[in-house]
Order: sequence, then C-alpha cells, then structure tokens
Amino acid sequence: MTTRLALAVAVTLGLALPAYSASAATATTQAAEQANPFFAESTLPLHFPQFDKIRDSDFAPAFDAGMALQLKEVEAIANNKAKPTFDNTLIALEKSGAVLDRATTVFFALSGADTNDARKQLQAEYSAKFAGHRDAINLNGKLFARIEKLYNDRAKLGLDAEGLRLVEKYHDNFVRAGAKLSDADKATLKAMNAELANLGTTFSQNVLAEVNASFIVVDDVKQLDGLSAEQIAAAAEAAKARKLDGKYVIALLNTTGQPALTNLTNRALRQKIYEASVSRGSKGGDYDNTALVARIMTLRAQKAALMGFDNYAAYSLGNQTAKTPEAVNAMLGQLAPAAVANAKREAADLQAMIDAEQKAAKKPGFELQPWDWAFYSEKVRQAKYNFDESQLKPYFELKSVLENGVFFAAGKEFGLSFKQRTDLPVYHDDVTVYDVFDADGSQLAIFIFDPYARQSKRGGAWMNAYVSQSALTGNKPVVANHLNIPKPPAGKPTLLTWDEVSTTFHEFGHALHGMFSNVKYPYFSGTAVPRDFVEFPSQVNEMWADEPSILANYAKHYQTGAAMPQALLDKVIAASKFNQGFLTTEYLGAAMLDQSWHQIGVKEVPAAADVITFERAALEKDGIYYGPVSPRYRTTYFSHIMGGYSAGYYAYIWSEVLDANTQKWFRENGGLSRANGDHFRNTLLSRGGSVDAMELFQNFAGHAPQIEPLLEKRGLTSGSEAASP
Repeated sequence: MTTRLALAVAVTLGLALPAYSASAATATTQAAEQANPFFAESTLPLHFPQFDKIRDSDFAPAFDAGMALQLKEVEAIANNKAKPTFDNTLIALEKSGAVLDRATTVFFALSGADTNDARKQLQAEYSAKFAGHRDAINLNGKLFARIEKLYNDRAKLGLDAEGLRLVEKYHDNFVRAGAKLSDADKATLKAMNAELANLGTTFSQNVLAEVNASFIVVDDVKQLDGLSAEQIAAAAEAAKARKLDGKYVIALLNTTGQPALTNLTNRALRQKIYEASVSRGSKGGDYDNTALVARIMTLRAQKAALMGFDNYAAYSLGNQTAKTPEAVNAMLGQLAPAAVANAKREAADLQAMIDAEQKAAKKPGFELQPWDWAFYSEKVRQAKYNFDESQLKPYFELKSVLENGVFFAAGKEFGLSFKQRTDLPVYHDDVTVYDVFDADGSQLAIFIFDPYARQSKRGGAWMNAYVSQSALTGNKPVVANHLNIPKPPAGKPTLLTWDEVSTTFHEFGHALHGMFSNVKYPYFSGTAVPRDFVEFPSQVNEMWADEPSILANYAKHYQTGAAMPQALLDKVIAASKFNQGFLTTEYLGAAMLDQSWHQIGVKEVPAAADVITFERAALEKDGIYYGPVSPRYRTTYFSHIMGGYSAGYYAYIWSEVLDANTQKWFRENGGLSRANGDHFRNTLLSRGGSVDAMELFQNFAGHAPQIEPLLEKRGLTSGSEAASP
C-alpha cells in the first residue's frame, strides 16, 4: 500500500496523523500494514484464514484501504489510453480488490457464524459504504464503455467459451446494476442502494437479537414432560447461562416451527412457544420489523421501476434460470393445490388421533392448531410406522454421521478422502477442520465444519467459501459448512434427528460444489451460479443419507456400536414421504409470500401497520393459506428474502425439480458409483457458473428437466402411498 493511500485511509478513519517527517509516517503505516492480516495473503496452507491473528480492529482499516485500492485499480482500468482488450479490462477487473475481498470474505463469514457487538457495529457502519463502493464501480461510465466495446466485439476476440461467457456476464451485470441510466437516475439508484443496505442490516440484526431474546422460561420440570433427559439438561444449562439457575429455558430457532413442539405433552406450553415464535418482529418494541419491511419493499419496487421493470421480481429473476415471475408462479401454482390437499388429509388423521385420545381420557375435544401439528404427527408416525425419532437418535451420533456417512459417501461417489487436522487456527472451539484429498491423493481443498447453535450465530444452515478456486489465481478452495444443532451438555453425545442428518448431507452438497470447482476465472468459481440453481447439488447429496450401504456405515448405536436394525432402517425409508403435505405447504407458503411481496408495484406496498394483513391476504389469494400450517417463515423474520434470496425463495423447490430428475438418473444408471459420481462432477459440479445452468443440467442428464419426478418424490401424485398417511 502506498503512502498516499495510507494517508487517504487515515483521513477516512479520522486518525490523527503524526506531525513529524514523511519517513516516520511511512514507517508507521508499514508497521500497521504488517500487523494487519488482510494486507497480504495468508501464508497458511491454501491461504486458510489466520483466525488467530485477526482482531475486530483489523477490519475497518482493511475495508477502507481495500476499497480505496480497488477504486484506484478500477480508475486505472477505466482511464487506460490503450484500446480495450480482454486482458487489460476484464482480467484486470478479475484481479482487482484483493485486500477488500480477503477482509470482507472473513468478516461476513464471522458475522454469520460468530458475531459480537463490534462486528454488528461494523456491519451497520459499512453496509451503505459497501453499497456505495459497488456503485462506484458498476456506474463508472468510462469503465462500462470499455466493457460494452468488448461485448460488441466479442465474436472477434478469439476467446474460448469461458472467456466469451465472462464478457457477456460482465456486460449483463453492469447493465442490470444501472450502467445505462442517466446521471440523475444513477444518483437516485445510489441513494436507494445505500438505504437498502442499511435497512437489510438492521432487519437481520433485529431477527438475531429477538430470536435470542424470545426464549421461554419454564419454572417446573414437570412442564417439560416428553423431552428426553438430555433435552431437559440442555434446557437447564441454557437457563443457567442466562443466570436463571433452577429454571429451564426453551430457546428459539429462526423458523416458525420449533423442535420442542414435537415432544412436549403440555399443550399450553406448546402454544406459548409457537406464539412467541410467530409474533417475532411484529409485536412492537425494539425489534419490530414491520416498518422496515414496508420501507424495503417500497424501495425495491421503486428500484425496479427505475430499471424499467414492472416489479422487483421481474427485475430480480431476469438472470435466473426461471427468467420470469410468470414461470415461477406457474410452477408454484401447480404444486400448491396438491400440497394443501395432502396437508388436509394429514390433518384429518391428526384430528382423528386427538379425538380418540380426548375421548379415552374423558376430556373435552379440541380442534387441531399449528402448535399441535408436530406433536400429533409424531404420534401418527409412531402408529403408522411403529417408530419415533427417539428410536433413531442413538444411531445418529454427529461425528459418525459426518465421517462415516457424509465423508464415506463422498469417497464412494468421488474417491475423496479426509483427514482431520488440529494445527490450523479456528474462530470458535466448536469448529473442526479437515484436509480433503482427491482420488489421486492430491489435496483438493480444506473443509471447515461448524455444527452447533449459539447466540452469536444466525439461524439456519449454510455453506461459504473462505477461498475460491481459480486457475487464474492458482487458488484451491477453503469451504465451510455451518449448522444449528443444539449443543448437548458437556460430556454428552451429540445425537441428531433425521432432519439434522439430512441437513448435514445437504450442506456438504454445497461444499462439494465449491470444492470441485475447476474454472479459470474467479467470477465463475464454485457456487457462483444462479440462485435457483445453487440449491440443486446440495439437494442431490441428500439422497445418500438413506442409501442402504451408506446408512449401514454410519447409523450405529453410539454406546454399543451395534448397527441400526434392518427393520428400523426399512421404516426410515418407508416413512420418507410422511408428512410431505405439511412440509410442502409450509415451504410453499413462504415461497409464494416472497413472490407476493416482490410482484407488487410502489402504490401496492402496504403501510407498516398493514404488513401482517397483507401477508394473510396474499396467502389466501394464492390458495396456500391453511390455518394449521403456517409458512416456514413469516414476513417479519424472513431473513432470506430481506437478504440474498429476495424474490428467490422459490429456488429451493425449483432446484428440487432438477434434484428429483437427478436422483432418478442415478437410480436408472446403477446408483452410487464412481462412474456416476465422476460424470456428475465432470459435466456439472466442476463447471461453476462458466456454462449456462440449464445447459449444464442437460449435459449431465441428457434431457430437459421434468416436474413428474418431484411430484412423486414429494408424494403429490394421485394415488401415491403418501397421499393419505
């Protein structure tokens, strides 16, 4: 970093500059740079982040210097007097911003996985600055002129297919970012983007803060009837951590449904937990998000109009595989009636059990409510398949699931091997690290695994890349999986539910997508694919969770080592379509709600006071409203759509269409084998975003995707076994 740049950073930060000589200032700056781990590439294997050296105080200097340096690089590209070439324009852009990229990659990863007050403050302070930085690049007229020249001449540049696609994608992204707007409209867009960035940060921080604050306190252990001894011990520890010794705390996750609802026999407590969950973000106070929702949706509608689109969904979907809101509506609309009908059939079975139990106990009957569904569906599962989740969990110990299940499947399918290492620094004691080796013994990647829920971690499960593969940079991947499994008391095993097992396989599918990347340009690396394609490889990887040869290798009793009995294994597989009416309806409720918010114009956006009313009306309009089944996320804690999945939550089931087709392909071609895995890897997983997503799918499968395999998988075909569970 030059002295001139260091001075600019100091002014930006409001630092007091020394009054002595320039040489002394230079020495001070150089010392600060050497101490900051982001100013040079990590010297650890594969440029693994230097978590032991990173301090929160390092981020702001790296952000400011990184932005200033990248803008300097961009100005040099834009003002280059030589005619635009692929190398002096796009390759130069691909190589720009290294300091900023290192700092922001680690910062946003830690902000999701292990946030604190300092990181929250930095996120709030820099959200608008980062948006402004992106706009300064995307709305640079001279830079766009060079990109447009290359785009217009692309057929004459002699590029290979990946290079040609890079030209086309850069041009499209600049246009979609507003490069062709007038100067006045660019100024308006910059203001919108800055405000949206700030609002999105506030929303996400409110959600995390409220989910941590909305725990349920239980005074009497008798109220926890139905929970296991381990769950009760965990509730006691959670209370103790909050200085509520002698009490019990039920913590919430950031979904509508809560795990404890499956087991608690106390109906009043179930109702209390459910109502605390669904009221988040809409009950007034510091964390009320209704005004934020109204403003965000207004700004998005205004932005879409400025860009020449009818609504934000039309703008957002233009570069996805779905292309249009009409295509998304058609697919979701095809699924919704079958899903709700199936949910109603499932509800009839639950109601019949409620009626029978209440009659036998000579108690008044009651109508099935949302807080009853998980509890009674588990009872129906036990009656129908003669097993419950508590029978499964002793066979699903976390380390065995990961190493003897997830890793074992990757070995069978792709020839991968894994070795845990303890010499690399980690950001939290919960984290483990593995070297990943390819079939030929060469190192493919480093994998970071962070399984446990904690107050500093956002909800859900996700994958991120700390280092992305690129032949241009020579980098190999460093990828991480994050889950939110409740951590057991000290000394107790981590025993998973079937859903948590599936999630572990799912997230590793994302990791494989990142680790197998074999592209030249960073722009296309790993999971840099359309949002409605990115969930596809991860959903495919779920299929190996109940593959008999894989399940037999990891599903072993944590105490005795005994294999899961074949009869129980058969029941797991037989029950795979159980409760699909509920699961599909709760998902579609959220996905269609997302579309409803983003398919309205500026004048249709409701006021803050009417956000919840709008939500109910939208669900009813789409035919997906069903009282006993709430959307997986309600608007005021729907972090996906206030972040990167705006108008894109449909992507999970859109990708599942491809997933169901792929599972069918594997079954028809011999199942789990190296030949099939290598075909999947070579034609699709390794290509990142370097080829059109639907072309990748057809290269793999040999045909266009069909919806029938999804309907069958979800139990939504007429006459399917799961139609009346």
